[in-house]
Amino acid sequence: MDFDFSEDQEALRDAVRRFVDKDYTFDRRTKIQRAGGFDSGVWDGLAGLGLTALAVPEAHGGLGFGAVEAMVVMEELGRGLVMEPLAQGALIAPAVLRHAPDDLQAAWLPRIAGGEALVVLAHQEGRSRYRLNQVATRAVDGKLTGVKSLVPAGDRVDAFIVPARVAGTDDAPHGVALYLVEREAAGVHTRPYALFDGSRAAEVHFDNTPAQLIAGPDQGLMLLELAADIGIAAQAAEAVGVMEKYLALTVEYMNTRKQFGVAISSFQALRHRAADVKMQLELARSMSYYATLRLGDVPAVRRRALSQAKVQLGQAMRFVGQQCTQLHGGIGVTDEYAGSHYFKRLTVMEMQWGDTLHHLGEVSQRMQDTAGVFA
Repeated sequence: MDFDFSEDQEALRDAVRRFVDKDYTFDRRTKIQRAGGFDSGVWDGLAGLGLTALAVPEAHGGLGFGAVEAMVVMEELGRGLVMEPLAQGALIAPAVLRHAPDDLQAAWLPRIAGGEALVVLAHQEGRSRYRLNQVATRAVDGKLTGVKSLVPAGDRVDAFIVPARVAGTDDAPHGVALYLVEREAAGVHTRPYALFDGSRAAEVHFDNTPAQLIAGPDQGLMLLELAADIGIAAQAAEAVGVMEKYLALTVEYMNTRKQFGVAISSFQALRHRAADVKMQLELARSMSYYATLRLGDVPAVRRRALSQAKVQLGQAMRFVGQQCTQLHGGIGVTDEYAGSHYFKRLTVMEMQWGDTLHHLGEVSQRMQDTAGVFA
């Protein structure tokens, strides 16, 4: 199997890396974080590179690229700790809206491609605990009432993709539809806050809010699961970029920090720990590739594969983050040093889209017929 990237994919990687290195320096990121964790100028820059058009079909003004190109982009954004929710706005939203009625696609997909509209998934609720079928928000006659939590840049976006229940109990495996809700619609109230890694999120309240149907209860949960799997794959690639950069920072520090008159990189015990970090990084990279390549499989295979990837990525993120921070010593936890922010980002990502323990349970549930042995 050929794992080499094409010339176009490498050119895309180089373009995003140049943008990150030049326009998203650590100093600029610090200013953005202090200003609230989202910068419209950065979003315009990402749109200028064509990144907001990545997954939008060509018929709607997009590039129509696939999952591998998205993975390449997310790795590079991870290296720079870019906080703006590109995966949400440029990968997840187009994938869901492609199943919407034609008029809804025509109204939103071209605007997403041009970077003129940011649409994010608002699916988490206080009692969901990562369960996608646990939906308490209700839809009655096309109007929504409920609360969604941890919505990326929720007070800055143009619209939300909202799962709402049209039938059944809050945890029923059926009866979930997907709606598009504009942030300026009547009855929408947002309360923004910063996450541990400095990125911006919000609680979003819907009070008898008018909404447009994307997919009915026959497709709603299936599309929500697809959206979550795309999010996991994108985050896996981003995490590889974060870990790769943090390891590079750690090795650079070990080569310059001296104790007893020699660089600490000469100490065998620390070299072994760095080697263990590298091993975890490469395991994570292989599972990121696996997650990306499985996105086109049938739902049952795709869901299991993405949970398997999230388990490995969760373990790697925790190990790499903790080991690299410890290898830095005290400076590794100071806010002025970039390394501490890589650690914070890894800590947050391990909890997003389902933590490691949740996905371990998902893998176990989906492998009962084979007793854990791959078929």
